Amino acid sequence: MPHHTPLIGTIVAGFVAAFLMGALAHKLRVSPVAGYLFAGVLVGPFTPGFVADTALANELAEIGVMLLMFGVGLHFSFRDLLSVRRIALPGAVLQIAVATGLGLALATWLGWSIAAGLVFGLALSVASTVVLLRALEARNLVETERGRIAVGWLIVEDLAMILALVLLPAFAGMLAGETDGASLPAILGITVLKVGGFVAFMLLVARRAIPAALHWTAHTGSRELFRLAVLSIALGVALGAAYVFDVSFALGAFFAGMILGETQLSRRAAEETLPLRDAFAVLFFVSVGMLFDPAVVVEQPGPLLATVLIIVVGKSLAAYGIVRAFGRDNASALTIAASLAQIGEFSFILAGLGTQLGVLPPEGRDLVLAGAIFSILANPVIFALVAGRLGDVERRARADAAERERERQRERREHVILVGHGRVGRLVAEGAERRGRALVVIEDQPDFAQAAQAAGREVVIGNATSPHVLEEAGIRQAAKLVIAIPEGFEGGAIAEHARALNPGILVFARAHSDEEVEHLERLGIDHVVMGEREIARTLLALVAERGAAAG
Repeated sequence: MPHHTPLIGTIVAGFVAAFLMGALAHKLRVSPVAGYLFAGVLVGPFTPGFVADTALANELAEIGVMLLMFGVGLHFSFRDLLSVRRIALPGAVLQIAVATGLGLALATWLGWSIAAGLVFGLALSVASTVVLLRALEARNLVETERGRIAVGWLIVEDLAMILALVLLPAFAGMLAGETDGASLPAILGITVLKVGGFVAFMLLVARRAIPAALHWTAHTGSRELFRLAVLSIALGVALGAAYVFDVSFALGAFFAGMILGETQLSRRAAEETLPLRDAFAVLFFVSVGMLFDPAVVVEQPGPLLATVLIIVVGKSLAAYGIVRAFGRDNASALTIAASLAQIGEFSFILAGLGTQLGVLPPEGRDLVLAGAIFSILANPVIFALVAGRLGDVERRARADAAERERERQRERREHVILVGHGRVGRLVAEGAERRGRALVVIEDQPDFAQAAQAAGREVVIGNATSPHVLEEAGIRQAAKLVIAIPEGFEGGAIAEHARALNPGILVFARAHSDEEVEHLERLGIDHVVMGEREIARTLLALVAERGAAAG
């Protein structure tokens, strides 16, 4: 190679390997996460062939974590965070204590010191941001009460790990006789002040400055500049928070998202960051795979099994019991237990620092990394089991609601289904109602769904690409389907599902490019509307009309 390009090599190798292994996983009908992790093993230092730069991969993965937390913050508010504090704060603290105790017990059995056991247990106690949020988003749970509790729980764990990372060097120095125990309270106090200072800065200064800057950028009319502004805010606040206040990148990005989430530009900001967020989140799983040394499975099978059981079973049972003890329903307890049955990025950082300081033996770090791999692989299976358990309850609820749904279907026979209640969808809904047409709106964005409900419209909350959501909207009885979302290819998928359920339905869809128009026409969409073409037709008609009048 003529040039030394570790950054380019790492990005390209990560994306290519992730695509190939993800496609294979999809073909085998397993979670694509398994493919991404295996891709990391392939380009990692413990397998032959090309070896990507592990340090660079970890830094790139951190961008994915920041963008993911920023996206979650966009759909959160301070009110949402405060609403779950009574369960998230004590629940997370108790769960960390239980997991740390189990890790300490295993470390003692392996003959390690108490200090090593505490670091090991703490590393097993904190869930991965990426895995938890991916699982919640895949099941549309982020906006639910269960999702808010899980995210609040994650924030508390994040804060606890910040304290642990700050105190660990002083703790190691005390064990080595280099510092005394009196310095620990002072370090703890400084850390609390820094976190408090960060929150105060975000509430008092950034809450005014960030929305103002984004609104100004939006008014320039430049989409490129708006996208840059969103990324600058998400990543800039995260980096600034880490350097100035010593809080994590993820926490800084989450607060930036929460502040922007209170503005009308939150949906557009989420759309602009989505492609980068997904790409770098994939690199997170690749970076985890790169850290995995398969030799651990052969050399330490017993301790590895015990580590995985602590993460997957011990933590889950503790979380389930805590949530139930706080009086929450079974669905919330099972969802949160499944969400937390894995470990990730903070675990690696804590284990790495513990090994570097000589507190945790190298085999402890290897067990943490291997435990992360196996728990992340197991997480989709755990969620599937939880979904099956909750499915029995939900089926009974659906059976009770079936008669009510049938009655609604009789009332709205030959109705119009509108997918999307944004700027275009709202105008379509108003026009349909003026003409006296029965209308059902499908919307997966909570703010738009609330606006439709406030206007007195019947709303089904969910993604219209799901046949179950189309069924709930009464697709079999509908006369017309209007797809008002701006994504033409996603609209094509919706139309295909709709036609499978109701072959005679008339379908109208939006497109934003010639490629989307051709794609939708190939699918047999009855009417495809491309905004630019319609504007051009109207302008030409006006020009011709004025020309004729002048002549």
